[in-house]
Amino acid sequence: MTNFSAPVFAFQVAPVSGGAATDKMLYESALEDARLGHALGFSVAWIIEHHFTDYYPTPNPLIMLSHIAAACPGLGLGTSVMVLPWYNPLRFAEDVAMLQTLSKADLHIGIGRGTAKLEYDAFGVDMTEARERFRESWEIVRTALKGEPFRYKGKHLSVEQEVLLRPVLSGRKPNFYGAIGSPQSASIMADLDLAPMGLAQFPDRILQSVMDNWRARRVELGQSPAAEVPILVQCYIADSDEEARALARQYLPLYFKKQVEHYEILKDPWKDTEGYEQFSRMFSTLLKLSNSTDIDAFIDLNAIGSPATVERRIRQLMDIGFNHFLMTNSTPGVPKEVRHTMLKRLASDVMPRFSSRSKAA
Repeated sequence: MTNFSAPVFAFQVAPVSGGAATDKMLYESALEDARLGHALGFSVAWIIEHHFTDYYPTPNPLIMLSHIAAACPGLGLGTSVMVLPWYNPLRFAEDVAMLQTLSKADLHIGIGRGTAKLEYDAFGVDMTEARERFRESWEIVRTALKGEPFRYKGKHLSVEQEVLLRPVLSGRKPNFYGAIGSPQSASIMADLDLAPMGLAQFPDRILQSVMDNWRARRVELGQSPAAEVPILVQCYIADSDEEARALARQYLPLYFKKQVEHYEILKDPWKDTEGYEQFSRMFSTLLKLSNSTDIDAFIDLNAIGSPATVERRIRQLMDIGFNHFLMTNSTPGVPKEVRHTMLKRLASDVMPRFSSRSKAA
């Protein structure tokens, strides 16, 4: 029986660098991060998906994860997140099934509908259809992975010819999570039988509402509210809180500046996009966060401080309902030594404080 009360400690692998580097060098450095995290006893390495800019240039997380699987046998593999409306769902299901079949690891596949208009425009997908396309894509993926012949007919997507997905999964099955940006979307993910995936950039009252709404809807549907629930948490660890916060103030502003550029926040592309109106309010705060004098509130929401402070913040998030911690400071401009110090200190100074499913505890 799965022990959902014992936290999983995971980490993000990303093509970031503290200096000039080619994409090949960025990927090689990311693989080095993966090997270190594996050696230190972390349970899962997660990859983020983005396209066409230098804000996380990892356009195909599953390819990256296949390399990590070969380099780090047994290390769990995650995506945070893959945007289903950009994919042919049958091909996506095939790729996930192949990775699960070939790897000796648990898969944790975070999926979402995406928020960057430049990516939607480049792929020629109407962003106003994102929510419906996400639902239909997920229904096809979920059905295909059952390993039975099927057809599908939706408003935007269809599988007219009966198909049987190969490879047929046996043994391990992928874990899927739905990215949640508001308490209202939690109920939608529950309806789709997806566990929620959160971000520690939201205040605790919002995160609590997300979990409360998701659990309540699961109960209404006659389903168990127990689940593995991941959350992405920015993490800087030092001997003192002030030293760790100074590191965060040094590196996080560039991360937010890259978000401002990638999401074209100054253009406010969501204000007239049906289904995305709330993102105008949500992303407006990034302009302030790109100024290092304005990020203390964000720091408080994440795991930034001494080992004791980081432990306390993780326990607060556990009280809300999260039990899979995707710890990261792999953001644009963060050098390898800073990323590696975070991983090492988490493994030596924080993870042993928990009864954890990670290998380090």
